[in-house]
Amino acid sequence: MIRFCPMPTDLAEAYRRGAGDAYGLKPERHQSDGDGMPCRHCLDNIEAGKSYMTLAYRPFRTLHPYAETGPIFLHADACPAYQGGASLPPILTSSPDYLVKAYGANERIVYGTGAVTASAEIAARAETLLARDDIAFVDIRSARNNCFQCRIVRAEG
Repeated sequence: MIRFCPMPTDLAEAYRRGAGDAYGLKPERHQSDGDGMPCRHCLDNIEAGKSYMTLAYRPFRTLHPYAETGPIFLHADACPAYQGGASLPPILTSSPDYLVKAYGANERIVYGTGAVTASAEIAARAETLLARDDIAFVDIRSARNNCFQCRIVRAEG
């Protein structure tokens, strides 16, 4: 079993309070037009008229050559963390495909695992990858812009 994971709530709350992003910059604030602004905390699109932030995000514990950093969107006001477990999050239904990449416990890409994958096949691909002992987690990124979407881990229990 797998679990789709949003960005950590404590980090989302820190950004909302004005903490610096991965580059130490204050998140930018904008108003959503309702088109293509996926929040990385609730893993749903930000509704038209709602405030959101754009910031540099690095979903890795430390800096290293594989620690990709890129822009993400986040509701400016509190939103619930995604709790859908193995269910495909709404943000992964807005494009026909996404880049799926697996990483080891050392946060390095496990070569040969990266593939542009149809949205409907993401869960099955992640389950196959996470069945391997050398893979600790799977990251989902935009196949067109390489923006981080969410992480997939083994479900506990």
